[in-house]
Amino acid sequence: MDTARIAALLEPFLESPLSASQLDQISIYIDLLKRWNARINLTAIREEEEIVTRHFGESLFLARHLFPSPCHPGRSHVIRDVDGAAESKDPYSASLPEPRQGVLTAPPNPSRVLDLGSGAGFPALPLKLWAPSIDLTLIESNHKKAAFLREVARTLTLTNINVIATRAETLAATPDFPQADVVTLRAVERFETILPQAATFLAAKATIALLLGTSQLLYTAIQTTINWQPPIPIPRSKTRVLVTGCRSWGT
Repeated sequence: MDTARIAALLEPFLESPLSASQLDQISIYIDLLKRWNARINLTAIREEEEIVTRHFGESLFLARHLFPSPCHPGRSHVIRDVDGAAESKDPYSASLPEPRQGVLTAPPNPSRVLDLGSGAGFPALPLKLWAPSIDLTLIESNHKKAAFLREVARTLTLTNINVIATRAETLAATPDFPQADVVTLRAVERFETILPQAATFLAAKATIALLLGTSQLLYTAIQTTINWQPPIPIPRSKTRVLVTGCRSWGT
């Protein structure tokens, strides 16, 4: 896919443009996704431009809120109203809670990131494209999808990536299960069941970041071991939000 078009489609989700190399990597990723999608069901979205906005746009919107922008190294982790409703021009967003001004819950330089139910690699692999220094673990129980994730990492020459082909509950039951500074979750089945399991992978002072529909917000209230931030509307969406939270002290 033409990188100039990718950049234009991603503009509503970012504060500053991606680099030429990042856009090239996204273009290659899209080609791989389309080829593999013809053989295994990675995503129901088949049209290139929708792949960019729905998958990459949403994932990079998460990335810019978790990690400082490489283009603005001095920028602090502050949630601003313009990141959500004002940029999205979404009438639905007016009914959502206002984002709270303040420091984001992610650590300044998170090193260990764990993504549950990685599927086609969103948001995990775009996070790696945004912040190459992170140590990324992807949990995907489907072995064919896990093979795809490894192929994307190999083709894009991404390092410090570990793809584990098992179920989250199986991994959490092991004595040496991984813990992370950031745990991400997006578009997983049985969300109400997997959310408590996701919390078990959080290290002390760690952050959990969710990309979900507004109908799923009620499940976050049940997870009382997490101190949640107000949801942030995702640009160009009527029902999708980003929610982050920090593990409560002593849990």
